[in-house]
Amino acid sequence: MSEPQISSHTALVNASDLETVTLPGTCSPLTVRSFGSTDRGKVRANNEDQFFIALLLKTLQVEQTSLPQPNVQHSPDRSYLFMVADGMGGHAGGEEASSLAIASVQSFILETFKWFAECKGKDQDQVLADFQCALGYANSRVRAEAVEHPELRGMGTTLTLAYSLNDELFVAHVGDSRCYLFRQGILYRLTRDQTLVDEMVRQGVLSPEEATKHRWRHVVTNAIGSNSPKVEVEVHKVHLEAGDRMLLCSDGLTEMVTEAEIKEYMLTDVGPEQACQRLIARANENGGKDNITVVVAHFDDKPA
Repeated sequence: MSEPQISSHTALVNASDLETVTLPGTCSPLTVRSFGSTDRGKVRANNEDQFFIALLLKTLQVEQTSLPQPNVQHSPDRSYLFMVADGMGGHAGGEEASSLAIASVQSFILETFKWFAECKGKDQDQVLADFQCALGYANSRVRAEAVEHPELRGMGTTLTLAYSLNDELFVAHVGDSRCYLFRQGILYRLTRDQTLVDEMVRQGVLSPEEATKHRWRHVVTNAIGSNSPKVEVEVHKVHLEAGDRMLLCSDGLTEMVTEAEIKEYMLTDVGPEQACQRLIARANENGGKDNITVVVAHFDDKPA
């Protein structure tokens, strides 16, 4: 069994000394099938979660030429971007924060990123650094919006992002939404919850069992739109294998569905859409106390 080879790093977005480990890989293209869904849940009056899935392509559109050729040419290279954001700060603030954070990352990618189909060690390191900057940009945008609109003060959002490029997966994370990788019957959590209770567990003050019921487990210590102009962005790089499955989710899922249950749903031989629907349904069956957002992606070496 092959465990995920994970390179991890957490730093402020203005860090200039990002260190990563170059992972072995063939840069083989994998077929990607994905689906996302969000649900208000059983208790909340509104939904402050957002998700985003995008296919990134290299395209050349010919305006004029004396040569015979198609008007639009596509490179076979493609990559995929997935995001989940869980807004905080009340009805208006939470929805605004999560929406603005995702829109800011989209804008940053379209205007800044130059590496849509590269697969080299140093280029991969730059991908991680760029995503740290993208989430830093989102933090600045949300903070600026709150300054301009006093009624939105205190708003913030989690943001967990995954980007698949050939056979590599890049993850950038702020807050307590999560990214999981399911491989050969094992569910690996790639991100850590940036919460007060999770910090207490790491320091040995609380046991993991005590943390699941602690009254402060929802206190997020790092968020997009926080009080600080700098946000700590946790990043990971994982070599993908055919058969891997990825899950992004807000804590509305993980508060209602245990990791053991999540593993069982990921183990079933169903497509991403049905997996999303089943996970959300299970969270609602268990109480649906928060908004629930799920994005599932399957990676394979054969056509979908």
